[in-house]
Amino acid sequence: MAHDRSKHGPKAGSQAGFHWLFGDQLGPHFLRPDAEIVMIESRAVLRRRRFHRAKAHLVLSAMRRRAAELGDRVRYVQAETYREGLEQAVGDAAVTVHHPTSHAALGFVRGLRQVEVLPPRGFLVQPDAFGRWAESAGGGRLRMEGFYRRVRQDHDLLMDGDQPAGGQWNLDRDNREPPPKSGTALPVPAPYRPREDEIDEQVRADLDRWERSGDVSFVGRDGPRLFPAGRAEARRALRAFVEKRLPTFGRWEDAILADDWAMSHSLLSASLNLGLLDPAECVEAAEAAYRAGDAPLNSVEGYVRQVAGWREYMWNLYWHFGPRYRESNALGHNAPLPDWFAELDADAVQARCLATTLAQVRDRGWVHHIPRLMILGNHALQRGWDPAAVTDWFHRCFVDGYDWVMLTNVIGMSQYADGGRITTKPYASGGAYINTMSDLCGPCAYRPTDRTGERACPFTAGYWEFVHRHRERLAHNHRTARAVKQLDRLSDLDEVLGDARRRDPDAAP
Repeated sequence: MAHDRSKHGPKAGSQAGFHWLFGDQLGPHFLRPDAEIVMIESRAVLRRRRFHRAKAHLVLSAMRRRAAELGDRVRYVQAETYREGLEQAVGDAAVTVHHPTSHAALGFVRGLRQVEVLPPRGFLVQPDAFGRWAESAGGGRLRMEGFYRRVRQDHDLLMDGDQPAGGQWNLDRDNREPPPKSGTALPVPAPYRPREDEIDEQVRADLDRWERSGDVSFVGRDGPRLFPAGRAEARRALRAFVEKRLPTFGRWEDAILADDWAMSHSLLSASLNLGLLDPAECVEAAEAAYRAGDAPLNSVEGYVRQVAGWREYMWNLYWHFGPRYRESNALGHNAPLPDWFAELDADAVQARCLATTLAQVRDRGWVHHIPRLMILGNHALQRGWDPAAVTDWFHRCFVDGYDWVMLTNVIGMSQYADGGRITTKPYASGGAYINTMSDLCGPCAYRPTDRTGERACPFTAGYWEFVHRHRERLAHNHRTARAVKQLDRLSDLDEVLGDARRRDPDAAP
């Protein structure tokens, strides 16, 4: 995709005097050196959805911090809408903007006669290159592993000549250790923690004022800011991760500890998705640590796969599948999100894994990928919640949540609503998986092995009810056919299903 312009936009090769930065385009790689910068803070964006309060704080703090860095070079406008803000900032003058990150935003800027849309930044793979790969791969059931290998080859990432470093492309099997049996936290240094300043103070005062007036409404809590809001902070966070936490990242990548929300994860997803970091600098820093002997290959390969593999895959599938992908609902799930989930009311939940994870979302707007997939997403999938509503919840409630990343992750992977266009099977599991990979089940009121009775684990009972509900589809999938055969051998299946039917869909488990 060379230049993606509105048909009414400036002619090819034109040089606009102004360049517009969206709130997720805040790094130096989004600038145009010869242009005056325009930034617009739109109140309508905050009214449209009930975002997590910490997310609203982070985004506004990051935007205002970037404007302060740019100084006289930027025209920063606070307006009701983007359209009004653009009019206030530049009138009808010509403006460039790098390809936005959502279908809605792209459609909006394409419809503005004065705007020229430049190629995307902040990703390693352009959509046209992905399209060529998808066509060569058959175009039907695309799989991330093949795409990931192509990215490694094309960008010379963790390669020794034409072979993968260490002789293997994927070291995922080395990255599935359960958490240590002793201790409540991993034996690793704490993650980088930014310091708040007067910009954070002003943002918090503004959010308080808007909320008191009823102008906007949020969910979650806005504690001290945990994630970088500026380029310098993001660079320090990257350096701290690579030097202190990357060595143990792979080993416990899929593990969960109730009292260790960060584990060895990088916590850089918000910085990447705000545009403060470029993915190339992240994976290159990780590879440099491996080459220097400072981090093992399984950790480095696992991190490179997350950034150069899965993140790039989700971004490109978002554009490849198009806007109608959000309507996917292959399993016919239409139940509404219950109030306790929508409001992040962790105190209403008895299941310890779900209560702990929901509390972490409430307090920080972030949990790592396994609680997202195997606790939050798994529960929503088992209960048959509307996948579009689940997607919107993840978008609103996570500091790193944007349409492009949540749509494909939730619709395609977490909720299997696309019927297998991204993954080979639904990510549904019983309590045994959570018990193996965490320390959450021991003190819980429920038992991961119990399907029925007062101590029946809602994930275990819910799993078998899910398999029964979709048995015909699952029986024809080689990765789930065994579960259907196991279902038919359950002596207490009628009791399991009876308990599920009596369960109030709006009540916490």
